[in-house]
Amino acid sequence: MVPPTDQLTFDIAIVGLGPVGATLANILGQYELSTIILERDPETQHLPRAVAFDDEVMRIFQSIELANQINEIVEVGAGAHFVDKNGKVLVNWARPQEVGPNGWFLNYRFHQPELEKILRKGLSRFPSVKTLLHREVCSITEYENGVDVEYKNLKTGKLDNIRAGFVIGCDGANSFTRNRIGRGFEDLGFHEPWLVVDVILKKHMPDLGPQSVHHCNPNRSATYVFLAGNRRRWEFRLKPEDDPIEISRPEKVWSMLNQWIGPDDATLERAIVYTFHSSIAEQWLRGRLLIAGDAAHQTPPFMGQGMCAGIRDVFNLGWKLDSVFKGRTSEDLLDTYELERKPHVRAFIDLTVKMGHLINTTASSLISGTVSTEPDEPPKLSQLRPTLGIGLSACRTDWTGQLFPQPRLQSGKLLDDLVGRRFAILMRHEFLQQLPRKIKLKMEKLDIIAINDPATGIQGWFNNKDINAVLIRPDRYILGGAKTLEEVGALIKAY
Repeated sequence: MVPPTDQLTFDIAIVGLGPVGATLANILGQYELSTIILERDPETQHLPRAVAFDDEVMRIFQSIELANQINEIVEVGAGAHFVDKNGKVLVNWARPQEVGPNGWFLNYRFHQPELEKILRKGLSRFPSVKTLLHREVCSITEYENGVDVEYKNLKTGKLDNIRAGFVIGCDGANSFTRNRIGRGFEDLGFHEPWLVVDVILKKHMPDLGPQSVHHCNPNRSATYVFLAGNRRRWEFRLKPEDDPIEISRPEKVWSMLNQWIGPDDATLERAIVYTFHSSIAEQWLRGRLLIAGDAAHQTPPFMGQGMCAGIRDVFNLGWKLDSVFKGRTSEDLLDTYELERKPHVRAFIDLTVKMGHLINTTASSLISGTVSTEPDEPPKLSQLRPTLGIGLSACRTDWTGQLFPQPRLQSGKLLDDLVGRRFAILMRHEFLQQLPRKIKLKMEKLDIIAINDPATGIQGWFNNKDINAVLIRPDRYILGGAKTLEEVGALIKAY
């Protein structure tokens, strides 16, 4: 049962204002849920961390009406190669340079501080969202009707507290919120220290190329990462005998970079050793506490999916929180969050771990099942599109949990711009005309939009599928399908 609003200071408290927490706050702001964000740092970090995101994440940015601004700070990624120590391409992970089925390019490169600036500025649109920086959460206490959060102002030392309906921990790998839930991580088997080196080029260096390159060398694995603008990154796997402090010294770093660049070519911005982990929290929610992003899972960086996974988390969670607070569903709906998201993110982590082993061993068979081969060409790694775990479903479930594509409609609009934050029924062009008035009125009452647009991207999706309609959730995943008019009625009841 959601607590009465007069007992709450806020509907939702978010701990952490990185990209995941900021995206969630923008989503909740759109739903007009009163939200407070508690962030430990006094300002955004100026150094890059995450460096890539995919078309689904850009689609989520579109949903919070920030995609056009974000599009100004990104560059379209050209994919990656896996090469052996002699430079022979072992696996080609190409990224097409045209818009994909989600209505955006498959890969974008960016500078994280610029992205965070846009996401945080977006919060100013919402009177219902309040941000408190330089605040450290000290305690979280659950009650039947809410959660008390005590926090310290790190500038003044003063303690204060608020009560919220739910607390969402977007507070990173060392999450205070996850620790309060009281469960640890499931180890997925990859824990390696790598030296991460960020540089800013002083001049144009086209020979470095627009593609990232994974150098699969058992002696010293390394990755060159193409970023946006004049920024570049190299990552080097540490050997057992490496001293993390010594290997991070500028003279050592430049000696490792010298086959690509030197001090005359670039400025060294950062050199730091990180341990790449692969793990998933055993429990993502307990009572009124939930976690998302790095607090819930940790992914090695080889697929650029760490931040992406967290943003998918909160897009799954946001509309469910709104549905609970608006009284359309019970709190049991939130149980589907972990059920759906955990298998989805595990699929990405599993493939990323295989990539890490490939980089370290050059054994391309390690990623069998995700590559296609053609004569006289290296294997090609395909885009991973896992389905959600078993959660919400209705009627015909063959396509449940799959992300529905976003075509451009006959009007010129992208699908999501028409749908907004609603549920939508998409159907074959001729099928809508058969719907009884009773069903149409019920859909209008529930604010479910019916779309039978003749756009190829919609009508083509139904080809070779034994259904005539699908119900799409606000996070663009398919809830279920229908073949008959009676089943369309059942889909609506499931909503």
